[in-house]
Amino acid sequence: MTGQTFDFGPQALVVARLAEGVTDAQLDGVTPCPEYAVRNLLGHLTGLAVAFRDAGRKDLGPTTDTSPTASLPGIGPDWREALPKALDGLADAWRDPAAWTGTTRAGGVTLPAGAAAAVAADELVVHGWDLARATGQEYAPDAVLLEVTRGFLAGVADDPTRLGGIFGPVVPVPDGAPLLDRVIGLSGRDPGWKP
Repeated sequence: MTGQTFDFGPQALVVARLAEGVTDAQLDGVTPCPEYAVRNLLGHLTGLAVAFRDAGRKDLGPTTDTSPTASLPGIGPDWREALPKALDGLADAWRDPAAWTGTTRAGGVTLPAGAAAAVAADELVVHGWDLARATGQEYAPDAVLLEVTRGFLAGVADDPTRLGGIFGPVVPVPDGAPLLDRVIGLSGRDPGWKP
């Protein structure tokens, strides 16, 4: 991802609109993330937005040093306001050219700033799909971030350590399938998943 910058704003808006469409009755529903109910997925999205906001700002500390697997994320009573605010903060942080320089930290891992941005793009695109599928909503991710995510996931598809991390085995998808389905397959999810 060296040298490539992009705007998180359009995808942040997509995710915020999906969250707005979640009903209270859906919060305990299942998601494509086996350990997460919808409420946990929303909590994870809020936490990752804050972490990658702070990574973009180079404001390193507890939000950037905590592993995403440290505990099961949850939501507070103000999640409907907190998530969009965190997503806006992430987008704003990465609009600063300084966010893309040097190294930063996210999830307790130090990495080049451009690589951190690619991870953040992957998180927003894939978890946006998770949320849409879990709650029966239409999903059209930002085309730029979808392509960034494809590149990121294709780069780790053959990494033997991926199964010990955040991705499952690649799910085969036909070459002629829509790009979103291919990206979801690369992430280790079945594009046909339904609750």
